[in-house]
Amino acid sequence: MKNAAEAARMMQDLRIVLVRTNFPENIGMAARASSNFGHSPLYLAEPRRWDYDKALPLATSQGQPLLDSITVTDSVKDAVADCTFVVGTTARTGGMRQQILMPRQVAPEIAARLAQGEKVAILFGPEDRGLSNEHLENCNQLVTVPTAPDASSLNLAQAVLLMMYESWLALPDTARIDSHPSLSRRVTSQERDFLFHTLKETLMGIGTLPKDNPEHFFLPLARFFDIADLRRHEMDIFMGICRQMNRLTELASQGPKPDNDSAE
Repeated sequence: MKNAAEAARMMQDLRIVLVRTNFPENIGMAARASSNFGHSPLYLAEPRRWDYDKALPLATSQGQPLLDSITVTDSVKDAVADCTFVVGTTARTGGMRQQILMPRQVAPEIAARLAQGEKVAILFGPEDRGLSNEHLENCNQLVTVPTAPDASSLNLAQAVLLMMYESWLALPDTARIDSHPSLSRRVTSQERDFLFHTLKETLMGIGTLPKDNPEHFFLPLARFFDIADLRRHEMDIFMGICRQMNRLTELASQGPKPDNDSAE
């Protein structure tokens, strides 16, 4: 993964603010989610219940450092005081909750701010009611996750994971998996033609393609290989299959070997 260490460093300026959280277990799962994407610090604003021992099993050893360094504040305003960009999550729309973006739409702005060394906060409301209008007054942007209409509410830790994933993925020139580093190169046009010719000859030899118009009946198979974005090592596999099929076809055409044993 290119520049993953730098991405993780930037993500430490992304603050996860859990507002009036009801269940310590959700705090633990949020810490576990954060550990996957750079260990963004956790802030608890006005927590209703905060129990380290209940949160720890859900955080696992990966999220424990975040629980050990958690910050508890008396208000949302205190939790985001030094942040230049604050995003509030909401499942409700309408009223003052206008101009709401999806996570993938707001993530580039979050990533750009982090890349510039600014501190960003994402607010997540209590499990039963979400963020209040008063809490949203601290936000520069609102975001919602489109869901099925009969299940619009996400689990708190799931929402944290989704927002962190999108932010991580949006960081410039980072958080990218190398594109098939172990794969061989793509086949050339000449190699493609040679493979298709060999396949057609082989399939005609076993009666799968008619000999009077093989190109027409081979066309769906050619399209299949083109969609598959064929690599050279894959071509070699199919060439080997063709050689084996041709060998077996030749042996079958020779008929059974005569019995050379003489009768006593």
